[in-house]
Amino acid sequence: MLTLKYITENTQDVIQRLSKKHFDGESIINEVVALDNLRKSTQMLLDNSSAEMNNLSKEIGVLFKQGKQAEAAAAKEKTTHLKESIKAYDEQLTDIEQKLTNLLVQVPNLPHASVPAGKHAEDNLIERAGGKMPLLPQGAMPHWDLAKKYDLIDFELGVKISGAGFPVYKGKCARLQRALINFFLDNAREAGYLEIQPPYVVNAASGYGTGQLPDKEGQMYHCQIDDLYLIPTAEVPVTNIYRDVILNENDLPIKNTAYSACFRREAGSYGKDVRGLNRLHQFDKVEIVQIQHPDKSYDTLTEMVAYVQTLVEKLELPWRILRLCAGDMSFTSALTFDFEVYSAAQERWLEVSSVSNFESYQANRLKCRFKGNDKKTQLAHTLNGSAMALPRIVAALLENNQTPEGIRIPAALIPYTGFDLID
Repeated sequence: MLTLKYITENTQDVIQRLSKKHFDGESIINEVVALDNLRKSTQMLLDNSSAEMNNLSKEIGVLFKQGKQAEAAAAKEKTTHLKESIKAYDEQLTDIEQKLTNLLVQVPNLPHASVPAGKHAEDNLIERAGGKMPLLPQGAMPHWDLAKKYDLIDFELGVKISGAGFPVYKGKCARLQRALINFFLDNAREAGYLEIQPPYVVNAASGYGTGQLPDKEGQMYHCQIDDLYLIPTAEVPVTNIYRDVILNENDLPIKNTAYSACFRREAGSYGKDVRGLNRLHQFDKVEIVQIQHPDKSYDTLTEMVAYVQTLVEKLELPWRILRLCAGDMSFTSALTFDFEVYSAAQERWLEVSSVSNFESYQANRLKCRFKGNDKKTQLAHTLNGSAMALPRIVAALLENNQTPEGIRIPAALIPYTGFDLID
């Protein structure tokens, strides 16, 4: 979340930048400022009463020693009233701070200056593109038909077992899934990321730490009895490793990667976007996360985007990178680049990765800090990216590589699959 210090010192700038994200922040930001002023005045009253209480306590002892019983009794009576005031101020302060927190978690991150204006995906800017568009044979099929032809994915069986959006992968497609996971993890490790195997459920504190709660609560699967949430991405447990942690500047950047299954309710999704593997409730993904010094986080974002580009290039997929407009960005992001690959049989671009800099927004919620060489403690910056999400990668690989003989496997994956053709 945004820091109180930044909001109170840059109130109008905050309101203006939030409006770029199409968030009407004037009312809530002004309420935050008013509550912060009340917090400061209440804290002052509490501090003054506590100081007066301490002074009186010392004075009472002296008066008793001097035999001034009446004056000591009067001073003691005054401390009784002060104790009641201190308790009241303390309760008021707790209430104010809770109200402030409740407001602050509703305020999205501020967009970086380079974020383009816009409301919808159509307003995103294409940064660059690459890869060769495939020339498909006559009678080319979308991946859901290929899955049936080669007995690769059983969508109906997934409905029977769980429901729509939970496919069952079979045979060579199950092996392709496992191959992609290992391929992405090996590439991340070679790029300097430490592999983590995180839990697939998190507590509410973790959800709040990375910003999924309360903003995306309706999109998360909630285990109510235990008050745990199925993770929507490995970003959540991995970033929360550093919740309430003070790092050393010399340890930065911290680079982690993790494979996990991901669970998303995707409430409200419908139409062609949900056909086949296009949108699922459960899917596999390899995530990369970095904790970085604020002065270096945007260089790191550039590095992470370049790294994800190498993955789609190795998979021989047509790709493009989008700089998301303010209206299409996530609640927590300051700047996001999306990767899309071209699905030739569907004749459409499919998002397969988002790489984002959250600046100090998540770190403030997490209390993820570092101590600099000057011994001062400050908030770190957090970044993460999909490297990569599997379903739409699999969809594009199946569609773009179909031939009359079968589905060709890209050369980079053959050592992982153990086969070069699905037939």
